[in-house]
Amino acid sequence: MDQKPTIAQDVTPKLATRRGPFKGLGRDAMVASICGLVVALMVGASYAAVPFYNWFCRATGFNGTTQVATSAPTTGPLARKIAVRFDSNVAPGLPWKFEPEQTEIEVNVGQVVTVYYTVTNQAARTTAGQAAYNVAPLTVGSYFQKINCFCFTEQTMAPGEKREMPVVFYVDPSLADDHDNDGLGTITLSYTFYPVRDPVVKPLASGENDRRKGNL
Repeated sequence: MDQKPTIAQDVTPKLATRRGPFKGLGRDAMVASICGLVVALMVGASYAAVPFYNWFCRATGFNGTTQVATSAPTTGPLARKIAVRFDSNVAPGLPWKFEPEQTEIEVNVGQVVTVYYTVTNQAARTTAGQAAYNVAPLTVGSYFQKINCFCFTEQTMAPGEKREMPVVFYVDPSLADDHDNDGLGTITLSYTFYPVRDPVVKPLASGENDRRKGNL
């Protein structure tokens, strides 16, 4: 009896395909979600970069950023003297007059010194600003120690108000051990006040701490 040849049938299940107007909707939604996440991460990183950069500069003295000290140096002043110049600037949009009372002084390395800047709000309205600062040469930032400075806090000025703002600082004696600065004769401390768009409301009495208290 003749047998008819059998034909193998394809039993592999066929994958279902999307049809209709919703074809590809899942992939598009996933891509959009990933893009949104990437944008959110980039925005978050940009905000985090600013405080991280400021912390890095304060910790290392990078880009001429001065250091913050809590007390005078443990060793006494050295015989070596350095001239310190004071520079002042006001960014556009802030109607302040800002200048140092002295443009240059000579100090001993390790000597704690108090100097004053004066600022006047020339507007007929309350304005606020905060100062950014650095020293030059940029490599000296890690040796310039500030104990007290108006740049640490936001400053709010009443219309026509004039205020004296102290800076208490010293040049760290360890500078003498850095032979790359053996020829250093002058340091320039520079401030720039920038406007604060949404100032924190503070009582005017808070400015009393900025009055003269003499050298520390």
